[in-house]
Formats: sequence, structure tokens, C-alpha cells
Amino acid sequence: MAAQKEQTFIAVKPDGVQRRLIGQIVQRFEQRGFRLVGLKMVQVSEELLSQHYACLHRKPFYPSLLRYMTSGPIIAMVWEGHNVVRSSRMLVGETNPAEAAPGTLRGDFSVHISRNVVHASDSVEVAKKEIALWFQRSELIEWETCDHGSIYHP
Repeated sequence: MAAQKEQTFIAVKPDGVQRRLIGQIVQRFEQRGFRLVGLKMVQVSEELLSQHYACLHRKPFYPSLLRYMTSGPIIAMVWEGHNVVRSSRMLVGETNPAEAAPGTLRGDFSVHISRNVVHASDSVEVAKKEIALWFQRSELIEWETCDHGSIYHP
């Protein structure tokens, strides 16, 4: 049962929000059988972003990344399910949309690496850190879907 409770952090970036892709992105995760346990729309601060993108501080594109990520609201989400981190990365596609396969979110909805629509945690450890950074425990809801038994073998 523990693997079914794996969680990941997914964010619809400002370009995805501005282009009204939120519903289509959520739909892909729901259709895959994952459970949404946290969701909020935020106008993110540079302080939060500096923690989220701490490993990118020294990259030449970092200032433009901050400008982009603070240019509009972000939809922050926590999804739960079996192998959700790995599956979400596959669903989202390569970071560079030019390398993302058709059928992935980035392959279908974005064309440039600087506007790639969505963020997905890249490991279970990173997901735990990102979820703790973006959400308080009280903002995550434990619940069961009516089709849980059809998706997950007991």
C-alpha cells in the first residue's frame, strides 16, 4: 500500500495558466488514475522560487527563470498514486519541448524550453522536499476515490 501513497509535486507554470491549459493538464493525471490531494493557485514569491530552484542559482538563465515564474499565477498540485513520480515525468515529457514526445504535456502544449508549461518532481526525495516547501500538511487531503479498487489491485 505504501507505493500507492507515493506523492509528487506538479506545478502548472505561468504560461500554462495564461493559456488556460489547467483543465487539460489535470485531466491527464486523473485519466492516468492518480489522486489529487492538494491544489492551490499562487502568485509565487522570489523567496519561495529561490528555495525551489536552489540548484539553479548559478545558471546563466536563472534571472530570466525568476522573471518568468513570477510573471503570473501558478497552479501547485500534489498527486498521489503508484509510481506517481516516475509516471508523472513520463506524462510531462522532456524538459526541452523540442525533445518531448507527442502525447506528453510538453510535446503537445509547448515549443520552447523557457516556456514549458509544467514542472514535475524528478525523484521521490525531491518530491518530498518540494511538497514540504509549497504545502503545509493541513493543505493535503487524504481521501479515497470510488474507482480505487479498479485501478489498484488490493
